[in-house]
Amino acid sequence: MEMKDKMQQKVAKVMREYKAGKLKSSSGDKVTNQKQAVAIAMSEANQLKKGK
Repeated sequence: MEMKDKMQQKVAKVMREYKAGKLKSSSGDKVTNQKQAVAIAMSEANQLKKGK
């Protein structure tokens, strides 16, 4: 259950960054599409699973 909590916290953090206009893609461009922000959040949360 602890891993799930960490993943949820990571997603929440990324979405806060998106809403504040501070989220950037890997190329350094500002993220303006909510679907792209969700994809980034899921990717980062998934990296917690793999232990990276």
